[in-house]
Parts: sequence; C-alpha cells; structure tokens
Amino acid sequence: MSDKTMTLNLTNAEMAVLEGFAEEFGMSKTAVMRSALRLYQLVQHRLKNGEAMSWSGDHQRLVEFVGPDFIPPRLTTTTD
Repeated sequence: MSDKTMTLNLTNAEMAVLEGFAEEFGMSKTAVMRSALRLYQLVQHRLKNGEAMSWSGDHQRLVEFVGPDFIPPRLTTTTD
C-alpha cells in the first residue's frame, strides 16, 4: 500500500489545538491527526454496533465542545 498525501486547511484556532496536542503528546502533527482518525473510527464503529456514548454535563456544553454535527442518534447526556 502506498502512502497518499493531502493538504489540510485549518483555521488558526484549529491549528493551535493541533500544535498544542503535538507538543503535549510529543508527537508530530501528522501522528496526532492519524490518532484522531483512529479514535473517530473506533467511536463510529462502536455506535454502528449499537453501543451508546454519554458525557456528564449539560447538553449545550457538549454541543459547544464536540459540535452539533457530531452528535450521533444514540448519544445520551446526563446533567451534573
């Protein structure tokens, strides 16, 4: 299998987060993005297989952190 390349356009805020994670974890930005993709893949796989996800805290805080487009149908939230 050959490696493929792509250009990723991020906002300044998103790049700052990526750079912060790279520094915090001692990883390259590419390694952070690969790790994030694997995590996203795991979450999606488990949701598709009927598992549920939940976070503690109010719904609005979850939407602000994760984003409204990410919330899967089986996601449940609880209050603090």
